[in-house]
Amino acid sequence: MNIMRAGFEILTPISHDGIDEMKHIERIGRVCYKSEDRITEDGESAKKFVKMLIDRGHEAMIEHSSLSVRFTVDRGVSHELVRHRIASFAQESTRYVNYSLDKYSNEINVIHIENGITLDKKMNNMDANTIAAVIEEWERAMEDAEKHYMKMIDLGATPQIARSVLPSSTKTELIITANYREWRAFFKLRISAAAHPQMREITMPLLDELKKRLPVIFDDIET
Repeated sequence: MNIMRAGFEILTPISHDGIDEMKHIERIGRVCYKSEDRITEDGESAKKFVKMLIDRGHEAMIEHSSLSVRFTVDRGVSHELVRHRIASFAQESTRYVNYSLDKYSNEINVIHIENGITLDKKMNNMDANTIAAVIEEWERAMEDAEKHYMKMIDLGATPQIARSVLPSSTKTELIITANYREWRAFFKLRISAAAHPQMREITMPLLDELKKRLPVIFDDIET
């Protein structure tokens, strides 16, 4: 069994400070106002224009740019990620991937719960010994699940049947492609204190990264 940390990878190339992306939005958005003559080559007009769109709630224009992100999360978190309607998804399939094969190192991969515990307001004040006991119990459960999965495969079960014993902590890779407006809605929902701790484990650092790479588009969303 391999224990992993959750993470993300931004797959879409982004220009320096997101200038090219904002210029693209500006070129499209100014059609609404017939103000193309106000476009400047240095991108300053694009920054002001996109900020104006967001401030006024005219976010339909930022739907013309999109972003693809690969998430490495547990299956439980992935079930929440795919609920976002205006997006496209590609996900690692437990129907077809046989984790008993050498190419998968003959083991299942699971996402560690430690960071989730830290972000769980009802658990992060527990004493260290109790938290260690919780993690130890979780590790035993993961090992048992792996043992039963591999035994079912050995007995001739197909991966799509054996997966029934895989835990929610099973690692999965999920790629989401969505336009900027949907990503804004996504973050407002998924960084909330009410969101699942292991969801916040990946969404908060992703938003921080996008604020660096696509300022103006995401600056106003507070973590």
